[in-house]
Amino acid sequence: MNRLVSMTVNGEPCELSVALNRTLLDALRNEGSLTGTKKGCDVGDCGACTVIMDGRPVNACLVLAAEAEGAAIETIEGLQPAYDKPHALQQKFMEFGGAQCGFCTPGIIMMAKALLDENPDPSEDEIRFALAGNICRCTGYTKIIDAVRATAEELRRAGTL
Repeated sequence: MNRLVSMTVNGEPCELSVALNRTLLDALRNEGSLTGTKKGCDVGDCGACTVIMDGRPVNACLVLAAEAEGAAIETIEGLQPAYDKPHALQQKFMEFGGAQCGFCTPGIIMMAKALLDENPDPSEDEIRFALAGNICRCTGYTKIIDAVRATAEELRRAGTL
């Protein structure tokens, strides 16, 4: 049995017909064709599926799609302000080498965005705490933390935080 779920995804109205047991992650990837959000562990441990739902980061693998009825969802695909212009976080991740294989990167970037939306001047400890639920096997986190700190500084200077 399917249910029609209406939400806003990356600023656009969206209706998806989903099975009642379908997770938000699978609905975004399969019915919504937004494959930037990754399926890692599928049990909420790795953070690869992090999206922002009504202003808060969530593990999309732990949210039923039906729970997103009426919600505003932000995914990595909606982060970039223009096709040829990456978001400041994406740019700093490239500059600082904050991504290697890239599988975990969308979830980490979305978690970092949620952090910076809430706290425009996080300390290193606050960044580490915010990203503690996002597992990366490649980078060792130093470059990721440096990229988030540099982004925060750039956005504060530009007055966009």
